[in-house]
Amino acid sequence: MRIARFAMGGDVAYGVVEEDQGGGISAAGLDSPGTSSASGGTDRPLVIAELRGHPFGTDPAGVQFTGRRFPLADVRLLAPVLPSKVVAVGKNYADHAQEMGSEAPAEPVLFLKPSTSVVGQGDAIAYPIKLTERVDYEGELAVIIGRLCREVPMDRAQDVIFGYTCANDVTARDLQTRDGQWTRAKGFDTFCPIGPWIETQADPTDLALTTSVNGEVKQHARTSEMVHDVPTLIAFVSQVMTLLPGDVILTGTPAGVGPLQHGDEVSVTIESIGTLRNRVVIRD
Repeated sequence: MRIARFAMGGDVAYGVVEEDQGGGISAAGLDSPGTSSASGGTDRPLVIAELRGHPFGTDPAGVQFTGRRFPLADVRLLAPVLPSKVVAVGKNYADHAQEMGSEAPAEPVLFLKPSTSVVGQGDAIAYPIKLTERVDYEGELAVIIGRLCREVPMDRAQDVIFGYTCANDVTARDLQTRDGQWTRAKGFDTFCPIGPWIETQADPTDLALTTSVNGEVKQHARTSEMVHDVPTLIAFVSQVMTLLPGDVILTGTPAGVGPLQHGDEVSVTIESIGTLRNRVVIRD
């Protein structure tokens, strides 16, 4: 089930994204906004069925609908959650650790991104040109927490996961090097795009992850290459801090990180989930 947060006029709501069985909208393929070609190669337009309230703390199978449905092309997708915190994991792919000049750590390396860094599908990544000379993309799988939890055993990790989405851990690389720690480099407003929606039924064990800039593939890996898998990360993080519904865990980026420039469109595509797209603009 794909659960999205969206704006329609002045209203903000959650909804379930699904194929429109009735048709009526021109479809143009899997990666086009508002369409899907996931079923037997037949393109169908997508609609969003509005939910009552928010879905967290509820079994996704038990969500309640208002009865209102909108063509996905007619709504604005927002960041699918407004987390209390974003917990990110560094150097969780061995090839990325090597390209950064180090080895993969024996334990997960954690850092935080502020909630104010979160933006959604189609929102701009604001390049703070007065403060940094290099801003990099980092495509990642994001885990969305579904319930309040602490000290979660690895074999119970699935119980606290609401779903998964795509993320971009945008980083001011020169500031990361200069500061010797990562808060400023990764904490700017707009430096954590997530979306386009939450896929509640994805299996994170072995998904293809691809990051492209202006259509050119820059990163390509599989989540099976992560040094520490999703259950390990949830157990490790929840030993340190209480996780709240809607919190986000970023699981690390593979090799191939690189710079962005004004006007670039960066996309992060994860198998079985979707594609997150954002354009880079200069921040005044």
